Amino acid sequence: MPDFIYEHKVYYNPVEFAMHFIGGTWKMPILWRLNHRTMRYGEIRKALPHITDKMLSSQLKELEKHELITRKVYAEVPPRVEYSITKKGKEVIPVIEAIRNYGLKKMKEKGLKEGGKPKLSPEK
Repeated sequence: MPDFIYEHKVYYNPVEFAMHFIGGTWKMPILWRLNHRTMRYGEIRKALPHITDKMLSSQLKELEKHELITRKVYAEVPPRVEYSITKKGKEVIPVIEAIRNYGLKKMKEKGLKEGGKPKLSPEK
């Protein structure tokens, strides 16, 4: 497949291009949670305790820019903002589910439990 350019960046294959939209540590977990229900910023923040406010804000903006989520602001004092997954965002859920299932399989193979405390492996 020939290289191609999108938003001033060269991509070498469709997987790399797809990861532009959903890659990184936080985009898929955000989409996964919004797939189940509409959430406010604080609810997303509580659901992802290791994300910083700056990172959450930037990831939400990127997901909105790529039309994977919508942001609705209610004219209240103080303003209420809700985030929802879009139809385009729902198309990504089977991909996330496949990656999640693969990750769970690899964890099982390595003797790791979901939700377990992280352990530092000894250096070799």
